[in-house]
Amino acid sequence: MSEAEILDRIREIFHENFDIDPARVTPEAHLFEELDLDSIDAVDLAIKLQEMTGRRIKPEEFKQVRTVGDVIAAVESLLVTQA
Repeated sequence: MSEAEILDRIREIFHENFDIDPARVTPEAHLFEELDLDSIDAVDLAIKLQEMTGRRIKPEEFKQVRTVGDVIAAVESLLVTQA
């Protein structure tokens, strides 16, 4: 899965689950300050990413995620360990 494909899927997740306009979901966008996610949304996002990758996300790793770009990197890391 390419970075662009991951970003497209993340945009779908944000739109479907958090009603966020996909145009706002850019790699530079800050999850909490710009996209207004809260801690419960972050847990929901982690669950959706686990469903997307089929891999479990370690909570201590996901705590470091701050931007959409960080989410993309986390998904790429999960997909690499899966291969």
